[in-house]
Amino acid sequence: MKVQPVSVEHVAQVWPKVVRFISSALKYSSGDYTAEQARVYLSLGTWSMIVAVDDEGDIKGVTVIQYINRPNDRVAFIIAIGGKLISDPDTWSNFTDLLRFNGATKVEGAARKSIARLWAIKFNFTEKYRIVEVSL
Repeated sequence: MKVQPVSVEHVAQVWPKVVRFISSALKYSSGDYTAEQARVYLSLGTWSMIVAVDDEGDIKGVTVIQYINRPNDRVAFIIAIGGKLISDPDTWSNFTDLLRFNGATKVEGAARKSIARLWAIKFNFTEKYRIVEVSL
């Protein structure tokens, strides 16, 4: 599987092929974002999209990233991830190479317990903090 970025210019063309992955992933966002809102942020270039493509050119997975610049790091924060994107060491390596190419020094994301455990085992993620909220 090949991991590649989707430029802002191509978001509209790729959208019909990725919306199901993004919608599925955003089900776990507690209503923070809808797929349509993700589309807007992607089309404006606020967020970035990376897809995993098989040998036939079919998209098998997608992630939506927001790059955050901090004083000591440039963080690639995973907003949504769906399908088969970073399911093995090779795609993980390609994914992180692409993030490094875009200046990232760290990868972060809010994750369910099951995904946090899986990524800890497969890719050496550690729990940094837990996110809690209350509506005012």
